[in-house]
This record gives sequence, structure tokens and C-alpha cells, in this order.
Amino acid sequence: MNQTPAAAKRGIPSKTDFKEWYPFIVEAAELVDKRYPIKGMDVWRPYGWKTMRLIDDLTHSEMERTDHDEVNFPLLIPEDLLDKENRLVSLLKAAREQGVDPSELRMEDEEGGFAKEVYWIRHAGETKLDKPMFLRPTSETAMYTMFPLWIRSHADLPLKTYQIVNTFRYETKQTRSFIRVREIHFFEAHTAHIDEADATRQIEEDLEIVQNLMNKLKLPVLVTKRPVWDTFPGAWYTIAIDVIMPDGRTLQVASCHHYRDQWAKAFDVTYESESGEQEFVHQTTYGMSERLLGAIVATHGDDQGLIMPPSVAPIQVVVIPIMAKKASEDIISEAEKIVSKLKESGVRARIDARDIRPGQKYYDWEIKGVPLRIELGPRDLANDSFMCARRTGGKESHLLSNLVSTVNKELDSIGEEMSKRSNDHFTSSTKLLPNFTLDGDNLVFDESIESNLVYEMAFEGNDAEAEMIEKSTGLVFLGNSTSKYSKPETCVMSGKPTHNRVYLAKTY
Repeated sequence: MNQTPAAAKRGIPSKTDFKEWYPFIVEAAELVDKRYPIKGMDVWRPYGWKTMRLIDDLTHSEMERTDHDEVNFPLLIPEDLLDKENRLVSLLKAAREQGVDPSELRMEDEEGGFAKEVYWIRHAGETKLDKPMFLRPTSETAMYTMFPLWIRSHADLPLKTYQIVNTFRYETKQTRSFIRVREIHFFEAHTAHIDEADATRQIEEDLEIVQNLMNKLKLPVLVTKRPVWDTFPGAWYTIAIDVIMPDGRTLQVASCHHYRDQWAKAFDVTYESESGEQEFVHQTTYGMSERLLGAIVATHGDDQGLIMPPSVAPIQVVVIPIMAKKASEDIISEAEKIVSKLKESGVRARIDARDIRPGQKYYDWEIKGVPLRIELGPRDLANDSFMCARRTGGKESHLLSNLVSTVNKELDSIGEEMSKRSNDHFTSSTKLLPNFTLDGDNLVFDESIESNLVYEMAFEGNDAEAEMIEKSTGLVFLGNSTSKYSKPETCVMSGKPTHNRVYLAKTY
């Protein structure tokens, strides 16, 4: 996308330089302020926080629809629970590496899990704590300490809980607003089930929820089962949801973990079955974060600023009176009536009656990505009409008598255009892996591998072959797509027929 002269004049970097464009936009659009004196902990500004809360509202609705109950756990977790998690994670990691059942190994007291990432609390005032505590990096240990107190019999299952809280991780890499931060606005659902099959059904429901949310946010995604070496050691398997960013890298915005009964055995989460036996529950988690907002900014924005999906736009419609000396009061009065009618119908609308040039107002709301701008001037007033300008492009006059229905149709049209654009980007960013020949342990490709593309291939190979592909391409295995090939394709390494569709990419 070429930068327009107007955008250049305003100082907005071209989106083709994504590394410069992204941090400029998140601050210029007043989503966050990065000047807080702790690296990686941004201050949410009202516009950004409202957007995030609207994303949360969509999540709350999906949780209500699927009978999840909201909880809120303490921020602080005692040190001994982290030790318990670390031992479990170390045990499961060792079992995976040795190819044995975890029950065959002893729980070792090794560092693992989030041990290197947590923020510690060692004093209360001037008193040194007997038992240090840490700020939650996630909530498995806190929740699973309580689950045995809540679950007694099969009648208590499934237990489906969720919370939206802040989590804390000491991120040592370069921080970037929403994408890599140290204080994370985090959604996490934790469930317990009578058996593996019921837990698997929960994962399927989670993926349905993901699809509903991504449709509303106009974000096409890659859904892949992560390879074993990239699966959280505490999980049986992990399914990750990735957005393809403007630079071709992928950003993981959500994940689902199937734990089987591994955590239940460590935390003694059991229930009495119908036959009177004590059985371990099977558990799942589903997590998302503020990365969703980062993906929205990156996917939909352009050289003029943000473009907010109507579903989560804090202001869906801004009404701008075009003042005239003889009719100013009438124009303002009608503009206020328009805003009032829209609000009554459930549309998030605002008037901009500031005493500045219309062009400056257009710029201010363009950079914030307000989907629809209504302009009302003397000529519109005389014709009982109003002018609609879509943030995605296009301008049209409509009758005031059809205000609410027109605005809703315009918002729908904007959403459809955003879906088309994001899907076009998604499609153009994916490509089949080029043909290659083997040269020892290296693959020599018929054409160069581009770092700004996601590559697709049919793959049924082993870990050694996967590592060879990663080293030769400089890309990372995202894993097996949940959308398999409908007909068998030839594995790029073994030549055997397979339905496995695998993606490779550079990642954030």
C-alpha cells in the first residue's frame, strides 16, 4: 500500500514499514500510553480500554451461551504451588522426551514452568514473608488447588469456569504494545470433566467459540495442533490460533490445551463415579489475551490509521456538523437528534461539535478508525438528508427518515468489506512450499523462501525431518492444521499419501 501525501504530511509511517507503523498507530490513536516508567507495562487510555472491554463483552456472551461460570481468583499465589507446578511440568517433559508414561517417573524438583518469568513478593511492608508469593503468570495452580474442594461427585461435572484478569510475566524480549508485554490482560477458561471424551468435546466447543469471535472481529486465522516439541509440557496436546500479520509473521492470539488427567493427579482432583469409585477428572484450558486487539490494529489498519470492526468500535458513528453562519444552530440541533436516535437504537454514536476545521475532525476520527462518519451541512438539512462516509472508503447521501436502518446497513457493509480485505491478505500471504532436493541434511529449494509468507505443505514425517525443514527454511512449524486435506496429498519428505496439512512461518 503506497502512503498518501496526506498521511505523510501527518507523520504517519507507511504500513509497508510495519515495524514503524504499528507503535506509531497504537499511540496516535490513543489506545495506550507507553510512557509509564516500567517497561512492558502500558497505560490503557480510555479509547483502547473501551475497545478491549467490548472484546471482553463478546467473550462474556460466548461464555454465557456455553454455560461457563465466571470466577475471580486472587492475584497472589504462594511459592509452594509454583514448586508443585514446576515438578509436574518437569515430570511430564521428561516422560515426553523418554517416550514413557509419566506414572513411570518420579516427580523431580527441577526448575520449569513459569519459574523464570514470575514477579516475586518477598516482603509485606518491612516484614519478610515466611512464604514468598508471586504474581500469577496464569492460574492453573491457583484454581486447581480449589477444584478438589468444589468437585465431589459426578454430579458436579462438568465444571466450567473462566475469568478475565491481569497476569504478569517477566518478558525479557523486546516489548511491543498488546503483542509482547509484561502485564497481560488475559482471558482463561478452566474446565473439569468426567473423562477424556468429554474433555475433547470441550476443546471442540472452544474452537467453535474461537470461530464465532474471529468472525465478529473480522480476523481469518490458522488453527493448528502444535507439534509435540512446541506443546506446553503440562498438556496432552495444544491447539493454537494464529493471525497472519502484515509482515507475514504469525501472532498466536489464543490456545486450547487438553490436559487429560495429568494435572488432576498432581492436585488430587477426583470425583465419585456412579459406581462409587474415586476417579480423576480430565481438564482443559482455553486462553486469549490483549493480543486480539494487537491483531485488529495490525490486520485492519491502513496509512490513515485504525479501522475498527463495528462489533468492537468504541464509537461506531461520529456525527460532524458542517457549520454555516445562517444555519449553525439548526445544524447542531439536528446533529444532536441524530446522535440521540442512534444511541436509542443501540448504536454507539458521538457528535463532534468542536470549533475546528472539518478536515481536522476527519483526520482525528480516521486515525481512531471510527467505521462510519455522518456529515450534516446546510444542503443536507434542506434536503432532509445526511452524508455517510465509510472508513473503508465510499461516500453516499441518505434520507434522514431512514437513519437507523441506513446506519445499520452501512455498518454491515463496512464489516463485509473488512472481512474481504483481511481474507484477501490471508490468502495472498499463504503459499505452497516450493519443490526441493536433498543435499545431505539440507534442503535446496527450487525458489527462494520468503520470510513474509506462510508456507503450506503435506507432511507425514518424523521429528528429525521436521527439524531439517525448519533449519533449511528458517521458519517454524506451526503444526497440523485442523482443516485437513479432503483428498490424500503426497508428503514432501516421505512421498507417502497423507491428509495432514502443515503450516510453516516466522512467528512473534
